[in-house]
Amino acid sequence: MKNRKFGSLTLFTLALPALLAFWPAGCSNNNARQVRSAEVAQPAELVKPPEKTPVTFLPHPAFAYADSAATPGTSIADIAERVLPSVVNISSSRLVKGHPFMDDPMFRQFFGPMMPEGGGDHREQGLGSGVIVSSDGLILTNNHVIDQADEIKVKTNDNREFDVQILGADAKSDLAVLRLKGDAKGLTPLKFADSARLRLGDVVLAVGNPFGVGQTVTMGIVSAKGRANLGIEDYEDFIQTDAAINPGNSGGALINMAGELVGINTAIFSRSGGSMGIGFAIPSNMAQPIANSLVKQGKVIRGWLGVGIQDLSTDLAKALNLPVSNGVVITDIMKDSPAAKAGVVRGDVITAVNGDKVDSTGRLRNLVAAAGANKIQLELLRRGSKLTLPVSLAEAPNDVPSRSDSAKPQDRKEGLTLAPLNDQTRQQFNIGDEVSSGLVIVDVRAGSAAADSGLRPGDVIVEFDNRPLRSVQEFNAAYQQAKDRALLLINRAGGTQFVVLKKK
Repeated sequence: MKNRKFGSLTLFTLALPALLAFWPAGCSNNNARQVRSAEVAQPAELVKPPEKTPVTFLPHPAFAYADSAATPGTSIADIAERVLPSVVNISSSRLVKGHPFMDDPMFRQFFGPMMPEGGGDHREQGLGSGVIVSSDGLILTNNHVIDQADEIKVKTNDNREFDVQILGADAKSDLAVLRLKGDAKGLTPLKFADSARLRLGDVVLAVGNPFGVGQTVTMGIVSAKGRANLGIEDYEDFIQTDAAINPGNSGGALINMAGELVGINTAIFSRSGGSMGIGFAIPSNMAQPIANSLVKQGKVIRGWLGVGIQDLSTDLAKALNLPVSNGVVITDIMKDSPAAKAGVVRGDVITAVNGDKVDSTGRLRNLVAAAGANKIQLELLRRGSKLTLPVSLAEAPNDVPSRSDSAKPQDRKEGLTLAPLNDQTRQQFNIGDEVSSGLVIVDVRAGSAAADSGLRPGDVIVEFDNRPLRSVQEFNAAYQQAKDRALLLINRAGGTQFVVLKKK
């Protein structure tokens, strides 16, 4: 662009129509309405003078009252000034070893001066943010800010620098707690707020150290709540905001208009690497108990139910003859698990945990995990009847795989090739001994209802409309009797789930 030259007069001539075209869009609509109403000529005696109304101006956001809980007259600038001392900059580094061949004399002789010294060893630098949450020097940040670092430095708003001790880190929620070493007096901790009280459209501030330029405050609104199943972390319940969040903001504070901590800024959706108006923060109601657990036990104790789960779709609700379309279906129950001991059965639909509604697998996982190894009340639908079951949760083992799936059935033609479950099909599709009966899907025709329902080669159809299958003939007979859809229970890679197969 800078190689192109135009005369200033030409530029002005070209730009003038555009300026004239866009200018009205940025002005008040009152003038436009007055022009339109003046187009029709009326006798002077019929034209009434407009009523005079006092001219008022919307308050500038910086001078607007921040919140009913705040001191009257408190502005956003006042809040930013108050919370800045509570947000710290975190720099981390780790030594990355080069390839051992780099130290070989033959390689050094071959590459000559291009060979890096020290076998290619180098230090990787990282920048992030953190939040002071106690007056004795506890810092809450993201796990990925300090993960694998062998040197961590924290710099406070008053330019003091501290070494830190890692009290605990939890990769599944991407949270970590640090403690400042040395004389950490005069700290200003942030108060946790109840993030459940946030509403869509509430104004929030994001405070952090983007791109390492120094402490920065950005403003936006709460765009969404309860964002889960994004694939960012194992446990997700994000607050979505359009406040600008950039690299380096990770671990920083999301602040409400009372100057309280409602979230820890964690991730962004971006195609460019910078802010695109979609940022995610871990809500304070999730972060606070995890931080407390990391401080007290050095780890997070999560509750474990021991079930396979699946979102309840509209088609699945119809196939199960359920009066609702919100909830989570139990597709599998692990042996000797808390769910098995409590009497939970396959096909149950969980609608609430301790009175909190459940509308997705992510929501259920978060509620169960947050409950810890304690007793909970599950509200269920079993064959259309409501049921409440007390369940004593166990502590979640670290190696328990997630068995939820997101197969979404659609309406196309059927197209399955089935085979009996025998030694040959077990070996061909690597089916374990835990699957004792059923029919193996050998092939799925592209574009068929079976393909679009999520069925894959290697899946084992265990039940058809809640009846066990032992032969292909049984499947064909049951399929002919089915009306417009069939409810299949399949086993995939050791976990079970329901799939609705529509008929044409």
